[in-house]
Amino acid sequence: MKQFGGKNVLIVGGGKTGLALLGFFLRQGARVTLSDRRDETRIPQVEIMRRAGVTLDLGGHDPAKFKNADLIVVSPGVSLTQPAISAAIEAGVPVWGEIEVAARVLNAPLVAITGTNGKSTVTTLIGRIFEKCGSKTFVGGNLGQPLIEAEREHDWDWIIAEISSFQLEAVQTFRPRHALLLNISEDHLDRYDAMEDYMAAKARIFAAQTENDWAILNSEDSLVQKIAHQGRARRIQFSSRQVLEEGMGFDGRDIVWRHDGSEKRFPAAELKLAGIHNIENVMAALIPPLLEGCPAETAWEAVCRFTGLPHRMTHVRTLDGVSWYDDSKATNVGSVVKSLEGPAAPIILIAGGKDKGGDYGPLRDLVAGKVACLILIGEAAARMEQDLAGTTRIERAADLAEAVQTAHRLATAGTTVLLSPACSSFDMFRDFEDRGDQFASLVRQLPEPQRRDIG
Repeated sequence: MKQFGGKNVLIVGGGKTGLALLGFFLRQGARVTLSDRRDETRIPQVEIMRRAGVTLDLGGHDPAKFKNADLIVVSPGVSLTQPAISAAIEAGVPVWGEIEVAARVLNAPLVAITGTNGKSTVTTLIGRIFEKCGSKTFVGGNLGQPLIEAEREHDWDWIIAEISSFQLEAVQTFRPRHALLLNISEDHLDRYDAMEDYMAAKARIFAAQTENDWAILNSEDSLVQKIAHQGRARRIQFSSRQVLEEGMGFDGRDIVWRHDGSEKRFPAAELKLAGIHNIENVMAALIPPLLEGCPAETAWEAVCRFTGLPHRMTHVRTLDGVSWYDDSKATNVGSVVKSLEGPAAPIILIAGGKDKGGDYGPLRDLVAGKVACLILIGEAAARMEQDLAGTTRIERAADLAEAVQTAHRLATAGTTVLLSPACSSFDMFRDFEDRGDQFASLVRQLPEPQRRDIG
């Protein structure tokens, strides 16, 4: 049934999510308006929209169109504090996020993954496990395809969705059968007034769950534990520091799953993923499929085949004894801390970008102990230099190309050069993928050392 037929729906944001929503509501027979601050030269498919009967509100937000809507649907990057949206809310117009729309039209059970770091890896892993166990699985959300794209087919066994705090701000009935909260550290404080607001947004993933659902939580993360009691779902924990009586634990050698009186052991040495943070990712990813009856051996086989996602500690090249790594997805301090814990010193760290308002102080000890030189780029460079002054040698670079050249000049055999920015990419790049791709291209262009023949 087309529940939005004839409704006056206003979509805010003309990016990938907004365009997916536009297609959905047109198929539903709604009267659609697209509102975006950008002008039509920066919005794709404008003429196609006009021919489809879409009303365009570009170059700003017309408050009258917002107040006259039956429903406003916001893209994840759009704040609910926008004046036109605030006024519409006061006028009683419902405002939903894209994942709220999807939750109301999708019939398959949902696994939703949120947290500051590791979301994409865990989301991908869960999808791979369910597929290996024979389920038809949609994987998307904040990772890849917008969740509403799953509506195009109706025979999914499982929907696996990475969910950001931004997406959770505008949910009401969004109800995952399994809701995973992986970790919480400072992030997006350019969006939120305080850390408590960021945590409250994350906690909304549990709000509509019932006693028949599962909340999957990191027992070793103090901020996760602060909000672990919220919601009505059954709770199950994972720990990278101990074996749990009930849940997923780690004894330093094996990942140990204990549930309903049974125990399964998985040798961590068989994983292709490295680092304790990936042990945590694997533990979290195993829990929903195991709770749903996937055979443990099949689930573990899927995990062991996984080699990781691009731009997450991805080895680019070893040149003259120097190892170069692309960790462009490390867009917050907590992620960089985990990345620096892996390689041995000395490290040359390339960091910086668009400041997200967090504290760079947690990097001080690791930078002082392992980083031979910190090369800073982007809008955040000045504040990062101030916060990390006295820890190590600090260089500034005008752009990423200069940063790579500086690292190449300073690095000696045995050094690791790591792009791990602790910032978003939008001051200089299209997104973190673009930043990582440009870094990898620059590194691959570095010349091989000249060898002199001896004879």
